[in-house]
Amino acid sequence: MASYDVNPDAVRRAEQLIDARQYVLDSDWGDVQPNAESQNAYLRSHSWGDYAAWHLGLTVGANDETKARYAFVYGDFRRIHRSGLIACVYRAAEWRHKAVERAAYDLLQRLDERAGIG
Repeated sequence: MASYDVNPDAVRRAEQLIDARQYVLDSDWGDVQPNAESQNAYLRSHSWGDYAAWHLGLTVGANDETKARYAFVYGDFRRIHRSGLIACVYRAAEWRHKAVERAAYDLLQRLDERAGIG
């Protein structure tokens, strides 16, 4: 099983998006999460650093500037999705990646507070 470090640049980017209210509260993550085609399209016009900032996890041992390096995407390359954060929390918890789980959970709480949920 792969190991992941938290991507601090992605956490900062997610916080900025939340603070700027660039989020979607209700979406079906299965329909809006970036697929391979949309990832490739994004990479044609953005840097690997931009791409990395949309992923909360960095795969330990994977080479930079490869898709394998980046995991736990939380948005659609425009906005953060609440459902994306929930998916990150769930997947990280399921596979016992505690640091990524905590980072996603903290971002989810920040988003909910900013959006007036709960």
